[in-house]
Amino acid sequence: MLPGRILCLFILCMASLVSAEPGSVRLLMPMEIYATPGVETNLYFENVVLVVNPANYIFDVDCGRGIQQSERWTYTPTAEEGGAYQLTLRVLNQDNAVVAEGVTTLIVTAASVAKDRPISLLLIGDSLTHALVYSQTLLDHCAQPDTPALSLVGSFTPNGDAANRHEGYGGWTALRFATRYTDAPRDAPYKERPSPFVYKSDAGEIGLDFARYCKENNGGTAPDAVTIFLGCNDTFGAKDDSIESSIDTMFQHMDALIGMIRDFNPETKIGLIAPVPPTASQDAFGANYKNGQTRWQYLRNQHRVVERMVDAYGGRAVENISLVPAYVNLDCHRNYGVTSSPANARSTEVVTRQNNGVHPAKAGYQQIGDSVYGWLLASVGTRER
Repeated sequence: MLPGRILCLFILCMASLVSAEPGSVRLLMPMEIYATPGVETNLYFENVVLVVNPANYIFDVDCGRGIQQSERWTYTPTAEEGGAYQLTLRVLNQDNAVVAEGVTTLIVTAASVAKDRPISLLLIGDSLTHALVYSQTLLDHCAQPDTPALSLVGSFTPNGDAANRHEGYGGWTALRFATRYTDAPRDAPYKERPSPFVYKSDAGEIGLDFARYCKENNGGTAPDAVTIFLGCNDTFGAKDDSIESSIDTMFQHMDALIGMIRDFNPETKIGLIAPVPPTASQDAFGANYKNGQTRWQYLRNQHRVVERMVDAYGGRAVENISLVPAYVNLDCHRNYGVTSSPANARSTEVVTRQNNGVHPAKAGYQQIGDSVYGWLLASVGTRER
C-alpha cells in the first residue's frame, strides 16, 4: 500500500522493552502512527509509559521527521513527505541508562490520494463517540479541498444533524453492543433501545445481523470502514486482581462484533481505536467520582487494555484489522475540561482544576479525530480502485 511497509518494519513495530530496572517502566508504543500533511501528529511521552511520575525519566526520540519537545514529539507533515519512517523512543533513568525502548512506523498519507474515492464510515463507541466531536472533526477534514468525500453511517443522531451520525452511546460496552435486545423501538432513547446490530429473526432467534443493519442504514452495502472505540466502561471498575477477566469479557464481545462485520464483507477496514488515557489530575476523578475511583487505577486499567489490544489485534492487517493509536496523540494536561474555584474555604486564591476524568474537552476530542483521520486515509484512501 505504501513504500516501506515490509516485513522487517512490521517486526520492528512491535514495542520492545530493554530493562535495566525490571518492571520499572511499561512502555507501550503502537505498531504504527498515522499522519497526514497539514495535520499535527503527536507522541505524548507520558501516554506511552505506565509510571507514577513521568518527570523522573528522560525521553529520547530518534526519527528523521518532527521535533522533540519537553512533553512530546510533534510533527506536521508537508505535502511532499508521504511514506513510511521509523521512530524510536528510548526512556532513560537519572543514571542515563536505557530502561525501555520502543519502535514504531510513522505512516504519512496525503489526503489527495483519496480525493476521488468517497468513503463511508461507521463509528461504534461509548460516550466519547456519543459526544459528536471527533466525528465532526472527521467531517470537517473531509470538507477541505482535495480530500475524500466522507459519509458517516449510523442510526443515531443525538443533535439531529443527519450528517453527523454514528452508533455511539454513553455508558455502553462491547457486551451491550453484541448482545442487548429489547422490544423497545430502535429510535427509543438510547438507554432503552436494543443494540443497533442485534435483531430478532422471523423464527424468533436473537443475534447479531450486520447485513440487516446495513440494509436499514446504508442501502444494503457494507461501510468502507468501521471503527470500534470501547473499553472505558468495559473495565472502569476493575482492580488489578480483576482487570484480566474484565478484558477477557470485553474481547469476547469485541471479537463477536469484528466477526459480524467480516462475515458480511471481509474487505471492510476495521480500526480498533485504543482507549485513551485519562486526564492528568486526580482532581477530575474527585469531581466526578468522589472516592469511587482514582486516576492511577483507571490509568493502569487503560494501559493494560491497550497492551492486550496490541497482543490480540496487532499484526492483523491481512484481515483488514488494525489499531488506531489515538492514545498517543492526546494532551491530557491541556485538553481536558477545567473549572476555577477558591483553593479552599479559607483562601482567597483562585485555582484551576481539571474537572472531567475521562471525557476530553473539545480540543482533546479533535486530537482523537485527527488520529482517526490519519488512519482512515492510510487504510481506506489508498485501497485498490
